[in-house]
Amino acid sequence: MIFSILLLAAFAYLSFRGAPKEKEEDKHIHGAGQIGILAAIALFGVDYFTSFYYATGELMSALHPYGLQQYSYIAVGVIALANIAFGGLYMYSLGIFNEGGGSYTASMRYLWPGLSLVVAVTLLQDYVLTIVVSSLSGSDQLLSILNAYDADWIWHFLIGAVLASITWYLTIRGRGESAQVVFGLLGIFLLMTITMVIGLIIAHLQGVPPIVADDPIKQATFGQALLHLLTASMKGMVALTGLEAMSNGIQFAKNEDAGLVKWGKKQLPRLAGLWKFYSGKSGIGRIVQTSFLFYGGITTLLLTVFSLRFNVFDGTFGRTLVGNLAYIGFEQVPGGIILFWAYQILGVALLAAASMTAFQDLQSTEWRDVAIGELPEIIVYRNEQGTFTRSVTAGLIVTVLIQLLVRGNTSYAIPFYGVGVFMPIAVMSFAIRRHIQTHSTGNKRRWGVFASTIVAFLAVAVFVGQIVGKWEEGGWVVLISFTILVLAAHMLLLSPAGYRDHDQIRRIVYEKAKVKGSLATIVEWQSLRMQEYRYTFIQRIAYQVTRFWGIFGIRRPLRYEPIPEIAGEYDEALHIDHPLDHETSLDHSSASEDAVSNIQKID
Repeated sequence: MIFSILLLAAFAYLSFRGAPKEKEEDKHIHGAGQIGILAAIALFGVDYFTSFYYATGELMSALHPYGLQQYSYIAVGVIALANIAFGGLYMYSLGIFNEGGGSYTASMRYLWPGLSLVVAVTLLQDYVLTIVVSSLSGSDQLLSILNAYDADWIWHFLIGAVLASITWYLTIRGRGESAQVVFGLLGIFLLMTITMVIGLIIAHLQGVPPIVADDPIKQATFGQALLHLLTASMKGMVALTGLEAMSNGIQFAKNEDAGLVKWGKKQLPRLAGLWKFYSGKSGIGRIVQTSFLFYGGITTLLLTVFSLRFNVFDGTFGRTLVGNLAYIGFEQVPGGIILFWAYQILGVALLAAASMTAFQDLQSTEWRDVAIGELPEIIVYRNEQGTFTRSVTAGLIVTVLIQLLVRGNTSYAIPFYGVGVFMPIAVMSFAIRRHIQTHSTGNKRRWGVFASTIVAFLAVAVFVGQIVGKWEEGGWVVLISFTILVLAAHMLLLSPAGYRDHDQIRRIVYEKAKVKGSLATIVEWQSLRMQEYRYTFIQRIAYQVTRFWGIFGIRRPLRYEPIPEIAGEYDEALHIDHPLDHETSLDHSSASEDAVSNIQKID
């Protein structure tokens, strides 16, 4: 037992010793709350890394009741392929959209504003449900320690709400402190997982027998088996949210090279192309996303192998799949029961901490949504630590309400969570395809369009698969909730509360969100574009209403909304040196002519 305590103490010391610490002088160089590579790995990778605790369990739960677990390797292969394809897509995208915004920015620039609005509300749903799923998974893991995985739903809900509240508190204290805590926990997780795997290998070599279970096997036809296999693949793929998270949150990364890149440029100049790819804040994001290429496939395969070897799944002995494997693996270590309990408690802490990724992305998204007219201005408030505290608090309130609605059941929330992940990925794929068509030539253009098209259709297939594969668990409700969200978003944008003039946009961006430079210019351009979309949409509706009443001889004058300033082209907006001094190149008379032209086209 002393050996296990000393081993655990050594893991904790090494992990927290290597954790990033925010330096006071960095605030004057990079700005409050800006983070480096280690902090980025912690805050934007924790959700993805901690999928280790639940993704494979969800995958096997879709197959094991039907005796189909031997086919789980097919689902693992699908997950690994998706990780590589989507990971490569987002690593490439960071070179184009390196000011944050993810698929929201991509769709606004290369597709159309209406789709960008849909992405905006989908991302909000995604981030809130990430908090819901992460905290409820932590609740499941905590109850698993006590062999009470099947406890009454009220305990799942209460524990999940408390865990979400703890991560809310850590988040509003600032990114520096949050990153330090989470990185330390991730370090302990890595070292303990290696120890657990070594223990499982020893157990296998020593001939530890598989668990004998007499669970009844449900019958499934060939068609049903294929559906269950699809469900397993979709359930094991939920953690790809990290890709959009890093792309969206790149605005919080320091614009400097990571230590490894600095070393490589000096010691290995022959690999200049590689170091260039991983340079600057885009490079920080790409380093985080590089791990996403292989982590999901490797860890899912690893857990699947041991799950089949020892015949353990979610619910076996009242534990989760990982809980069962941890018990077997750490049992091979002297005093391993200490490590087992510590690993379970660590899982609770990390699954709760995974909410921090979503809390960071709520901050990076909501102030943009306010600027375009999608959310009320009161939400935007940034404190001295660089944290958008009101966005985080609003996210917590909605999270607890959803946890109550799903009665603390993680599986009920996952179908909604998956849709929020893959719809933006599909949009990003089509935007990258349009970018390559516009800016590339020759073989680069040909192969780039081919690759991005394949990834785009793969993303659409997974998006649809998330709904179909989880249909019986409430996947059909996703269609209703998604439609309601899109309609509500348009109604709010078209309402008087959705109107933004140029001065209001600048106040939100520069004064309230305290954003400067090219990022501020991009959001200013996006907001003007969305106001153009709003104006055109309203005028189309007003025209059709007037035309309808005209059928009955009722002639009503067509009312015009205030004409928005013209956003112009993206490239022109991005290269403005002094955005605060920028004035639109077209006066109102020119804008009026453009508006009249649009109405005539409608007619």
